[in-house]
Amino acid sequence: QVQLAESGGGSVETGGSLRLSCATSTNPGSQYCLAWFRQAPGKEREGVASLGRVRALYEDSVKGRFTISQDRAKNTLYLQMNSLKPDDTAIYYCAAVLAQVGTCPILTHIYSDWGQGTQVTVSS
Repeated sequence: QVQLAESGGGSVETGGSLRLSCATSTNPGSQYCLAWFRQAPGKEREGVASLGRVRALYEDSVKGRFTISQDRAKNTLYLQMNSLKPDDTAIYYCAAVLAQVGTCPILTHIYSDWGQGTQVTVSS
């Protein structure tokens, strides 16, 4: 089981930026799918971005604004969020699953391990 802990959330104005971090306990010798999800009040949890061995995927509404990346030496996953909008307001979760694939789907049900989430609030 992978332990995950998010940080970096906060409150910003429209157009602002935040960088979320997710400290992980992934095994350096293993391959994982890593992803970010978010859940707004009254809505279902939705995928934001994923990182596989070969490429990253993004949900359409964040393409060009968000970037997912990983620092393997620090065992940390990041989500750089630029040009933030009020619709980005949500609790953001990182997730992981052991998998050796080049591209990882951003689908909630395939991820086995989750962090507790960090709140992002964007004001207009």
